[in-house]
Amino acid sequence: MLDNLFLIDIETVPQFKNYNELSNEWQTLWWEKISKTMPENISPENSYLQRAGILAEFGKIVCISTAYYFTNEKNETSLKIKSIYGDDEILILNTFITLCDRMYSHNKLYQFAGHNIKEFDIPYICRRMIINNLSLPDYLNFYEKKPWEIKLFDTLSWWKFGDYKNYITLHLLASVLGIPTSKTDMDGSMVQVVYYEEKNLRRIADYCQLDVIVTANIVLRFQNLPILNESNILDVQ
Repeated sequence: MLDNLFLIDIETVPQFKNYNELSNEWQTLWWEKISKTMPENISPENSYLQRAGILAEFGKIVCISTAYYFTNEKNETSLKIKSIYGDDEILILNTFITLCDRMYSHNKLYQFAGHNIKEFDIPYICRRMIINNLSLPDYLNFYEKKPWEIKLFDTLSWWKFGDYKNYITLHLLASVLGIPTSKTDMDGSMVQVVYYEEKNLRRIADYCQLDVIVTANIVLRFQNLPILNESNILDVQ
């Protein structure tokens, strides 16, 4: 099963640094989208900072980290990891699809894997591709497909065990399973600050890669297999 998994994680930011950079029309569209789900006393400016990055209509992708398992010369389970990041979202998406096409050409059974990718990463990628006038490949075109035809390995869905009310963060799940987590000097809420204030894309990519590694170790724990040693993780940038 491990041979068929292509692990992914994305990092996103608002399309603009702050709400005031939106046109009047887009400020109206933002408030129409978000006002009913935010506390009454929150301003449009603060709501934009809090939520714009996670909504595909108002955010953009700045990093996609990918990984797959392989067996090294010592017959140990290992991981190859690669991050695609930058300011040009179209280039990021096109590079990602080229990588996916290459994976698919070698293994028609491969499927995306990650934490909460059914509800966030995959839909976000697909929406941003459509917004950017990019064609969806068949393996990302889930419209009108039956549930059993959608091949995604989601560690959040696995952990639910049919309990649809349950939600668990990647950080908590890793901690419960005794896996070193990616929450070191930054967390997801800091990505837009690192992007717009520090302009440090490499730091964002490093953080995104750590999430992929954590997810890879969670999958191994689900299979009752040893987690990865640092020496078994190969960055192929």
